Amino acid sequence: MARTVRYTYKSETKEIAFSFREFHGPFEAAAAAEGIDISKFDTMLKQVEMASSNPGAVKDFRHSYFSKLGFSKVRFVKDEE
Repeated sequence: MARTVRYTYKSETKEIAFSFREFHGPFEAAAAAEGIDISKFDTMLKQVEMASSNPGAVKDFRHSYFSKLGFSKVRFVKDEE
């Protein structure tokens, strides 16, 4: 079953199709849809995962990084919306 990701990029809300076969998460899919290379993000995320014992640190890092790129409200759309 295909899913949909809704995100806001530079004050413009967009929806894209999402598949776990192509992407690990909605942030990766949104960046790919906008043509943004996140290879440096992936490297830094792995370092944060290894260095931190706080599970919220990874989430905070992800949100902070994508906010700097211009993304906000990245999430899956529920079926009933």
